[in-house]
Amino acid sequence: MKVVCVGGGPATLYFSILLKLQAPSHDITVLERNPAGSTYGWGVTYWPDMLERLRRHDPTSASAISDGSLRWRDGVAHVGERTTTHEGDEGFAIGRHKLLDILARRAESLGVGIEYGHEVPDRAQLPGADLVVAGDGANSTMRDRHADHFGTHTTLGRNPYLWLGTTKVFRSFTFAFVQTAHGWIWCYAYGYSGEHSTCVVECSKATWQGLELDRLPQPEALRRLEGIFASLLEGHSLIGRSGLGGPAPWQTFRTLTNRTWSHGNLVLLGDAAHTTHYSIGAGTTLAMQDAMVLASSLAGAKTIQPALSHYERTRKSELLSVQSAARHSAQWYENLPRYIQLPPAHMFALLGQRHSPLLPHIPPQLYYRIDRAADQLQSLRRLKQWLGPRLARTLQHRDSARG
Repeated sequence: MKVVCVGGGPATLYFSILLKLQAPSHDITVLERNPAGSTYGWGVTYWPDMLERLRRHDPTSASAISDGSLRWRDGVAHVGERTTTHEGDEGFAIGRHKLLDILARRAESLGVGIEYGHEVPDRAQLPGADLVVAGDGANSTMRDRHADHFGTHTTLGRNPYLWLGTTKVFRSFTFAFVQTAHGWIWCYAYGYSGEHSTCVVECSKATWQGLELDRLPQPEALRRLEGIFASLLEGHSLIGRSGLGGPAPWQTFRTLTNRTWSHGNLVLLGDAAHTTHYSIGAGTTLAMQDAMVLASSLAGAKTIQPALSHYERTRKSELLSVQSAARHSAQWYENLPRYIQLPPAHMFALLGQRHSPLLPHIPPQLYYRIDRAADQLQSLRRLKQWLGPRLARTLQHRDSARG
């Protein structure tokens, strides 16, 4: 089979690896529009269960990813002058550039061709391909060429956010909430190497405008944020994307879904198919899980269409709970004043529960007490586990009906 992957992100590279491991005779090419090594972004996160899945699918690349990652084992929250720590929150982070390098090297060692600086706006330019995989991100040109067929739907979040790096290396997954004259602004930060960390800054639109972050050029915006988070950064600098003139590149998150994920021999992968709010730290993981399911669906398939249908059904089903968690996580931050005045330990506990569909409907202090009791009483824990998913499905159906 001749396969062309458009976009050289983690999903397409990993998919090409898995497909080559299944059948070395496949002719696979990955086309990336940007030059080699020009990826944006800082570190990406993943969790212990994902590392185990990587090991089952390809131990070679999993070992390299694990060796190149930084691990944390607890979470820390700074709320003004107050600090609380929650032990046992284990996770991993790796630099996006390093991850792409590991996957590209592994793919090339298996015979995958990777071409950089090669943009493909339409699959019509790939007439010899049996399968075209659109892994070209949330702004996929391959998908947008057939927008009516795919049924792409986008929902905008409320809060502006900015993705930054810093020279301070955080050894714990760290949250910091700072009150300003214009409202609360917060960040979460995690180390991904021995030299750098990711730092994502978020606030309400009113705070963003009040602090003039909506119009400050990037260097001035970074200096202002360094002042706001001075106690957290301890003299270290924040780093933005280089070569950008004008205001800093703040964004409002777009949650993207598609009614269907394939069109003939064209199939969507990763952010081209779906996005989930960055606050759950799962974007790269979900994209690589797409790659796993798509590759396994194609294994031994005599024709492509049934395999693509199986891939879409499986992943849509698996994503339901994750998408619900991401939606509620985003809403937790959008409604921060509801939680920010709680005692630090209570607030941090509810920060960890922000994925729950029950939380928005129960007074925060009452939810905290119920949650603590549920940890002690098996019957309450079973009720919570039973009620949460059912409420999530009810609310999702209601939101769909309104849309």
